[in-house]
Amino acid sequence: MLVPITKKSALIVVDMQKDFCSSGSLPVPGCDELIPKINALIKTFKSLGLPVIFSRDWHPPNHSSFKDFGGVWPPHCIQGTEGAEFHEDLEIPEGSIIISKGASPERDAYSAFDGTELHYLLSLRNVRRVFVCGVATDYCVKETALDALRLGYEVIVIEDAAAPVSVDGGRKALKEILRFGGIIAESREVVTY
Repeated sequence: MLVPITKKSALIVVDMQKDFCSSGSLPVPGCDELIPKINALIKTFKSLGLPVIFSRDWHPPNHSSFKDFGGVWPPHCIQGTEGAEFHEDLEIPEGSIIISKGASPERDAYSAFDGTELHYLLSLRNVRRVFVCGVATDYCVKETALDALRLGYEVIVIEDAAAPVSVDGGRKALKEILRFGGIIAESREVVTY
């Protein structure tokens, strides 16, 4: 199956931050290995003049998702820390959009649309199709994809450019995205118009 990048497409790169990579406080298995495929996708979208969006967790030190404050996660992606920075090998072109989420202490935000201006920014650019990659398939990638579907976008999750926290969780997430109308594709199946 081939999935075309249309003139109304955008790429959403989810949470490729140091804390989710191998040396981080909440590493997602395989995160570092995604970089070459994601960089290739970024290059393709930029060469077509299409939007590239980078989401990031941007938590305060007392975020409710942290174990010390009743949550389930170790502290990660704290605003202004090295762990919150994007992976050093990730290519972030000039003019890219950066979306920060989870910035309020009391609010969890897995989706790049949750409490952000992402939908508004995509609407301004007449985007109708979003390609989603990054980490983690079973959390922030899934929730971003499901929110995009609820908002009426065509959604393609690029499976080999995303990594789950757990293999089983990743499978369940992809099934859920399919059930709600999303498309699961490999990066080699993504073609230009």
